Amino acid sequence: MTLKVYNTASGELEEFDPIRDDLVKMYVCGTTDYDYIHLGHARTYVAYDMILRYLEWKGYDVRYVQNITDVGHLTDEGEDKIEKKAEEEKTHPMEIVEFFMNKHLNDVDELGIKRPDIMPRATGHIIDMIEAIKELIEKGYAYESNESVYFDINKINDYGKLSNVNIEDLERTQRIGSNEEKKNPEDFALWKKAKPGQKMKWDSPWGVGFPGWHIECSVMSTKYLGERFDIHGGAVELSFPHHENEIAQNKGLTGKEPVKYWVHTGLLNVGGEKMSKSKGNYITVSKALEKHRPEVLRLWILSSHYRSPLNYTEEKIEEAKDNLNRIISFLDRLENLENNDGEKGELSDRVDVLVKEFERAMDKDFNSPKAFAEIYNFIKEANRLLDKDEFSGRDVEYVKKKLKELLNVFNIIPEKRSVGLEEFIPELLDIREELRDKGEYELADEIRNKLKEIGIEIEDREGSPLWYQKLD
Repeated sequence: MTLKVYNTASGELEEFDPIRDDLVKMYVCGTTDYDYIHLGHARTYVAYDMILRYLEWKGYDVRYVQNITDVGHLTDEGEDKIEKKAEEEKTHPMEIVEFFMNKHLNDVDELGIKRPDIMPRATGHIIDMIEAIKELIEKGYAYESNESVYFDINKINDYGKLSNVNIEDLERTQRIGSNEEKKNPEDFALWKKAKPGQKMKWDSPWGVGFPGWHIECSVMSTKYLGERFDIHGGAVELSFPHHENEIAQNKGLTGKEPVKYWVHTGLLNVGGEKMSKSKGNYITVSKALEKHRPEVLRLWILSSHYRSPLNYTEEKIEEAKDNLNRIISFLDRLENLENNDGEKGELSDRVDVLVKEFERAMDKDFNSPKAFAEIYNFIKEANRLLDKDEFSGRDVEYVKKKLKELLNVFNIIPEKRSVGLEEFIPELLDIREELRDKGEYELADEIRNKLKEIGIEIEDREGSPLWYQKLD
C-alpha cells in the first residue's frame, strides 16, 4: 500500500516519496518555554508522535528534530515572551526557560510522546544565525536598518504561496507592527536591536541584539536535516507568517524549496474558540493529567483526524475512556483465555484483514479515526467468535501480537498495575458462579463489588464471565 500525505503547499493528497529511500527527515516547530504547556500543545505533539510511530511501523527510519525557542519569540507589543515572564517573576530569563522546559519535557513524557532525536535550543545556535543573516544581506535578500536586520519579502516572487496569502491584501503580517525602519510594512526581523536593560542579547556585526523567531527554525532545521527535508510540521496557525517566512529565508540562502511535505495540525477549540494562553481559556497538560490517564487523553486526541479542529469537552474525553476500556477488556480476555490446541483459523484471518484495513486507513493521510473504527469492528467480531469457542491457542497468540503492534502506533495501552489478587480472581469468579447457581445473588454481588473497588470489572457472558482492569 502507498502512503499519501496532505501537503499544505499544494492543498492535495500526495504520494509519500521521501528524498532518501533509507531515511525520513522530519522537523516540527517546538515550544517557547515561558509557561506550562496546555492541551493545545498536546494535540499537536501527540499527532506528530502518531505520525512518527506509523512511519516506523511502515519500516522507515526517521530522524526527528524539534526545536526549543528560548529567545526571540515576541508578543504583539514587541516584547520577548521569556524576558517579559522573567521580569514578572523577578528572575533571569534562562531560569524561566530551564524551569518550564523541564516541566514541558516531564509532561510530554507522561503523555507517552517519544523524545525527538535532536532538540536544539535557539540560544545554542546564535553564531549560525548571524552567519545566515550575513549571507542573506550579501545576496540582497535582507538589509540593515538602525542596528536591526529585516528580510525584504519583495525579493521572493511567490511569498504567501504556502498559506494562500496575497501580499497586496496584507495590512499586518508580523508579530510586531510595521515601523519606519522597514522598507515594506510586511518585512520581518532577522535580527533585532536590544532594548535597554534586555538580558538576552549578543554582539553582532550590526550591534548588540538578538535573533528573530523565524530565522531560528530555518537555521536549526537545515543544520540537522540538510537544505531539503521531507516533513515540516506545526499547528496550522504557524503556516503564516512563521512557515511562510521560513520558506523565504531558506530560498534566499539555498535557492531551494526547503520542505517536500508541509504537514499541519488543526487547532484545539474550547467553546468554539481556539485554546490559547492569550485568551486564558487553556487547560495545562499537568492539570489534565491529574484528572485523566495519559492513554485516555491520547485516544481522545487521535479519535479526530489530525488536520481537523478538535473540540475540548469532558464528554468526549469520557467517551474515549469508554472506548479504551473496550480495548483493554478485549486484550484482558485474550490473556485470560485457556489456550487449546489447534491451527490458526477464522480469528487469525480476521486480524489479517484488520491489519490491511488499518494500513489502508492510515495510508490515507494518517486517518486515525478510521483506523480506530476498524479496530472496534474487529473487537466486536472477535468477541463473537470467542463466545462461540471458535478459536485456537495459536489464534489467540497471533491476534494478541498483531493487535498490540497496531495499538502501539497510538501508544494507548496502559501498563498493567498489580492489584495483588490476580492469581485468585479465577477462583473468586468460580465461587461467584456457584453462588449465582444457588440463587445467593447478594453474596455474588458482594464479590463483584469488592473486585470493582480494586479496579477489576466483571463482564458476564455466555459460558463464563470475563474480568479486566478498568481504567480509573
